[in-house]
Order: sequence, then C-alpha cells, then structure tokens
Amino acid sequence: MKRNLSAGGRRSGGLSVDVFTESELQDIHLATLEVLERTGVWVEIDEARDIFAGGGCVVDPDTRIVRIPPHLVEDAIRSAPASITLCGRDPKNDIVIEAGRVGFSNFGEGVMVIDPYDGELRASTKQDLADIARLCDALPAVDVFEIAVGAGDMPPATASIHNHEAAIVNQTKPISGGPLDGRAVKISLKMLEAVQGSPEAVRERPMMIMGTCPVSPLKLVKDCCEIVIEAARAGVPSCVLSMAMAGGSSPVTLAGTLVTHNAEVLAGIVLAQLTERGSKVLYGSSTTAMDLRLAAASVGSPELALISAGVAQLARQYRLPSYIAGA
Repeated sequence: MKRNLSAGGRRSGGLSVDVFTESELQDIHLATLEVLERTGVWVEIDEARDIFAGGGCVVDPDTRIVRIPPHLVEDAIRSAPASITLCGRDPKNDIVIEAGRVGFSNFGEGVMVIDPYDGELRASTKQDLADIARLCDALPAVDVFEIAVGAGDMPPATASIHNHEAAIVNQTKPISGGPLDGRAVKISLKMLEAVQGSPEAVRERPMMIMGTCPVSPLKLVKDCCEIVIEAARAGVPSCVLSMAMAGGSSPVTLAGTLVTHNAEVLAGIVLAQLTERGSKVLYGSSTTAMDLRLAAASVGSPELALISAGVAQLARQYRLPSYIAGA
C-alpha cells in the first residue's frame, strides 16, 4: 500500500497554494448552503427524488427541484469517510486517498490517437485502451488508472462497459471508471466480482471509482443519479465531478463559480449519503473557465489553476478526498 506525501506539509518537498483565507472559504460554504436550500437542484429521476424526500429534503414533483436543508448537507459531509483506500488487483498498488495527500493519474477520456506504428491520426479503439492500460500499469508515477481513451469501435450504449473490461484485464492498479449509467455500473461490478470472488470482496477492496458529472448549472441528471446510487449501494467509491465553465455554465468570477460547483458536488454527496450512510465519495472537479472567444473549455489556463487550487481548499476544509482534473 502507498501513502503518498501530503501537499503543504512541513517538508522540504511540499507545496501548497491557498487561494482563499479561512473566512473566504466559510463565505463560499455559507453561500453554497443558501443555494442548496433556496434555489435547490434539479433532479431528473423519481428514485433519486424519493431518496432526497426520505432524508428530509423539500421536493417539488412538478418542477423536479430538490431543496436541501443546511443540516443535511453538513451531516452528509461528516458521514463521508475522510480517507479511502483504493485497491489494485495487486495489493502492492493499493493507495490511500485523503485530504492533502497527493497522487497522480493519467488523463482521459480521449477519442483520438496517433497510431504508434504508422503515425495516422484516427479514432481510438478498445485495443488502444488495453495497450495504454498496460503502459500506465508499468509507469511508477501513475497511481490510479483513468480510462485513457474510449473504445470507439464498440456500440455507444455499451462502450463504457468495454472500457472497464479493457482496464480491469490490463491493470493491476486502482481504476477510475466512467460508467454511462446505472446499468453500466451493475455490469462493471459483475466483472469486478468475477475477478475478486464476491460482492463482499468488491465492497471490502474497491478496485474502481465510479465517476459521474452533474450538469451545470445545478442539475443531477438521470445517469449521474443512477451512478451515485448504485455505487453507494455496492460500497464502491463514487466521484462526483463538476465540469462547470466559468463565464458559460457558471458565474464568471472565481468565487461565484466555486459556489455553484460546490453546490453540485455536495448535492451528489448528499444523495450518496442518504442512499447509504458512510458511502465512499470523492470531491471531484474538472471545472475551468470558458474561452470567451472560442466558447471552449480553457484547459491549462491560469484560471484553471486558481479554480483547482480553490477546489482543493474546499475539499480539505470538508476533510474529503478530492479528484481534480487538468494541469
């Protein structure tokens, strides 16, 4: 098992960037609670709305708006584990994920590759994913394998399942998956059970994170709800990862974007904790600024660095493991 160094610890190799003061973080938190209680989030499916209602939220069945009281948000934060051990098929690749401790994964999910043999730019295939998985498995700097490219040669309805199969077969490290919906989660869990022996073994040693994204602004759509619910019931980690774009689907200001980002992620975490208290969740972010000239996500920009640093501060404040995309 690996327990990587903490960012910002009092060591010669540590680095920490604090974008906000404690007071400013508290302001963002209080604004988030106000958004969740007064504006609410749009929740697409009946099952998720029923879970929210059963937990004490105010649900409008006509508009599908769910308003979450502040005490439920803060209780969900407290009940989520502060530390998660992600397990590999080889136990030597297990890694502890917790606030402040830094690990790395490759980026994903690409849809094109440059063929290593003829240099042609083409759509990625399941075999490409298998090959990249074996490469990342051999790279010591990669702690968790992210689905690097998509199986573009497989039917879209089942492509995420093929992605997971290629990763499970070719990886001995923990896997960050991206299921299409709740059905894909169930099938992927069956594959893990075939490797690990039983549902109990999968719960005891989770080898895969089930990643999902709310739709900005403030929507928990069908697939997002299903993935969070099924992962919580199975006892495997889910990563609720907002992909807001400041100036597009979220406010243009740093603090404003972090409020809506925070509301989306915390709404997903509340759903997970109301489904099964103590379920494993990661606070995720691929939020960045929108390039106002091209109307595209500005990845690699200074704005992304500031947003990501702010997200890491929020996750540390909540004592939640975080998963932050981009560089």
